Amino acid sequence: MPLNPDYLMSLDRDEIVQEWSWKDAAIYALGLGYGDDPLDKRQLRFLDHAQQMQAMPAMVNVLGYDGAWLRDEKTGVDYLKVVHGEQAMRMHGPLPVEGRIRAKTRIVELVDKGPGKGALIVTEREISDAETGEPIASVNHNVFCRGAGGFGGSARQSVTMERPPERAPDGTVSVSTPPQLALIYRLSGDLNPLHSDPTVARKAGFERPILHGLSTFGIACRGMMDALCDADGSRVKSLAGRFSAPVYPGETLSIDYWTESPGKAAFEMRVPEREATVLGSGRFDYMMEA
Repeated sequence: MPLNPDYLMSLDRDEIVQEWSWKDAAIYALGLGYGDDPLDKRQLRFLDHAQQMQAMPAMVNVLGYDGAWLRDEKTGVDYLKVVHGEQAMRMHGPLPVEGRIRAKTRIVELVDKGPGKGALIVTEREISDAETGEPIASVNHNVFCRGAGGFGGSARQSVTMERPPERAPDGTVSVSTPPQLALIYRLSGDLNPLHSDPTVARKAGFERPILHGLSTFGIACRGMMDALCDADGSRVKSLAGRFSAPVYPGETLSIDYWTESPGKAAFEMRVPEREATVLGSGRFDYMMEA
């Protein structure tokens, strides 16, 4: 069934107001594997409120999320055929350790891959401080809807993501994921049983529950921060990447990165054990100094 473009583009979603505490920020960081070395002060920075704690900037991806429209039958979207395609975040300032935000989501683009093929829905979420109105972050969340093409839309996405340079990477950082990581990450709000129930995972074609895509994305942020920002979240400006394969909790993730110019880097995340790229066309912008 093709998408209903007129209905989708006319959707006017309500603002979402959300509060979080330092405990929520710590739980989010635990869902990215932080704490695997409890003596590492760079990790404790995101876990211990008594140590000048920071909120992990990638936490903006779970704040004010509005995905209810995907289950609206009038959109033409079959929720069971939706795959997370790309994710991007742009920081307008550091994310507070605790606070209250307002978020507004809108659909900004529809891409038609053709009849019987897929369609891409591009959304943008603006997140601001609920009290002051100051912008905190902009988040782009792109979903691929299998079999939903043929609605007569453009076949080209206005913004495309580039592959990394064809040369040896300038560095590699590895992050080990514990086998229970998806069970921890789901405490940040995504309770999809695909990530916790072995029976549901097998019915979806996976050997066991897979890690949330946004946990993978957050781990990419963690790795690039460690490599280029001395693990300082206040230096992160933006992060983007395209999902290409699932991650199973317990796997080791290797992030190859290429510094292209001061404050700009490309990256690619892979699982060496399976020789699989799981997040490609990565881009990371950062401040050279805090």
